[in-house]
Amino acid sequence: MKIQVLLCTLLLAAKAFAADTTLVTSPDGQIRFRLFPDHHQLFYSVTFRNIPVIEASPMILSVDDHLLTDNVTTGTVKRYTISERYPWNGVHAIAVNNCQGATIGLKQDLSSYTLDVRVFNDGIAFRTVVPGAAGLARVPDEATVFNIPSGSEIWYHDLNMHYESVYAKKEISALQAGEWVAPPATFKLPQGIYASVTEADLVNYSGMALEANGKHGLVVRLAQHQPVSYPYKLRYSEEDVQRSLKPAAISGTITTPWRVVMIGADLNTMVNNDMVQNLCPPPDPKLFPKGIHTDWIRPGRAVWKYLDGGGDGTPAVMKQFSAEAGALGFEHNILEGFWDKWTDDQIRDVVNDAKGHHVGIWVWKHSKALRDKTVRQAFFKRCHDLGITGVKIDFFDSEAKEVIDLYTAILQETATYHLLTDFHGANKPTGLSRTWPNELTREAVKGMEASKLTDRAVHETTLPFTRFLAGPAEYTVVHFGERRKNTSWAHQIASAAILSAPLLTYAARPQHILDNPANGLIKQIPSTWDETIVLPPSEIGQLAVFARRKGATWFLAVMNGDAPQQISIPLSFLKGANYKVSVVKDSPDSTGAVKVEEAAYTQKDAISLQLAPGGGYVAMFVASSPDKSVAISEQFW
Repeated sequence: MKIQVLLCTLLLAAKAFAADTTLVTSPDGQIRFRLFPDHHQLFYSVTFRNIPVIEASPMILSVDDHLLTDNVTTGTVKRYTISERYPWNGVHAIAVNNCQGATIGLKQDLSSYTLDVRVFNDGIAFRTVVPGAAGLARVPDEATVFNIPSGSEIWYHDLNMHYESVYAKKEISALQAGEWVAPPATFKLPQGIYASVTEADLVNYSGMALEANGKHGLVVRLAQHQPVSYPYKLRYSEEDVQRSLKPAAISGTITTPWRVVMIGADLNTMVNNDMVQNLCPPPDPKLFPKGIHTDWIRPGRAVWKYLDGGGDGTPAVMKQFSAEAGALGFEHNILEGFWDKWTDDQIRDVVNDAKGHHVGIWVWKHSKALRDKTVRQAFFKRCHDLGITGVKIDFFDSEAKEVIDLYTAILQETATYHLLTDFHGANKPTGLSRTWPNELTREAVKGMEASKLTDRAVHETTLPFTRFLAGPAEYTVVHFGERRKNTSWAHQIASAAILSAPLLTYAARPQHILDNPANGLIKQIPSTWDETIVLPPSEIGQLAVFARRKGATWFLAVMNGDAPQQISIPLSFLKGANYKVSVVKDSPDSTGAVKVEEAAYTQKDAISLQLAPGGGYVAMFVASSPDKSVAISEQFW
């Protein structure tokens, strides 16, 4: 193919910017996106504070094996601005969508298409729109490169287990040609600047993975070029596998997903980045009349009988789990596949019993059973009629377009039947929970289910700054047993506040949470936040220190990596009041115990911690005289 030959022959750095360079800058002027031809091939580059973040890199797109990005000329450039705020369930209550954009007309022979570019104060994004007649099916392919500056460090994992692998840290020069990189791929420049590459608004298209070219470049690769994941080969037929490797045709206009580079001077900027969801359309008011605050959209904490015992999967046992969820103040109870053996009367009885505890029931289903539209809609109608709150749908394990289309169909149909969704065995999120707020979370992470993962300390301090940058993940937080490996109880409790999700599923059996001396604080940890601040001691894979606010209450959560650390945390993030503080910290005698204390602090204080390997700390700050101003952002909506 031409696209592969071009990749092998292109010089990956242009020596000078052409006179017809198109420049798009961020609203604050610090990030610059340049589009320019070099020997008639389309290139782009990205700088932050005049420091290269993505060096000159070729944009490569073909349709029906015809390259559209060589011998190209630039046409009309139409500039636009977006400035909006909207309510959000996640790291903060209000998302900010502020960017400078440009649609750039491009021509090649008889072909005309558009590149759409948006530059935010914390990153850049671009997508391509190729017009086409309705009903005309064509096959797109891409091999756009992200050239990363020399000396950068990258955290990445391959695609063998799809999105459920452990991150490795390497210098970009050590990444060998042919190595696979699952987005989001986070890297740190020698100057200390962070960036992460992923995609947004993945609809009617194959999902993107990245392949190293051995020259500091990460290359966009669509599903037909990606290795088939082990889970997909395990769960699907050879016919399914072969079909997933065929290039996908698209009818009518071809609109690629957004290719995204998040950029930040610090980890706080990265964690608070709204770009991925900003690039997706807002929810349909016919389906979601109040957006994310539509009555049946109910974020919350969930109990889950799977990893920590609790009896057989019977209606009686699930009623007990619902009662314990209610005692914890949790909102949901997730049932694994055993529910499918029950009669409708038994299910209805469990659902109604749970409602008495203000708990919603979720049920698990294999995605393969939902590929047929008639079967799928009948299942969702049955769930709705039985009063079920949400569906946990598992085993997607592929970026093939037919799988992406299945996600879209599920989200549309569950919205119609007022069902919440949790995708397991899933692809990375691409911001579509903005369009479909009934999607509360998806897995796409090596979580607590992975019993053989021995170094949880490093893994759990890496995830907030890698996988979680694309969106919430269902890690299934908090385990007090052997699965916690080299982490302490306090570290595990802190994970509930750091590895957060609008559906926050706990791995620990609810009775074990109720029995824990820290249960009073655990009950107060919410699943969504009004404000998040990642504090400076944080380092990827070494330490995560998060200050998070819900209403007037602040939480300080710390997870340590695998080395002892002594840190001091100034409490300047507090809002000037005196605070009563509930503290949960490591016991000096055992990683399987905690010390629970009460204290008092003000914003002028600092907390000194001597952290053991895998240690943790959690504190809840309740204002003695709450500052009403902190609630203004919530009242705005």
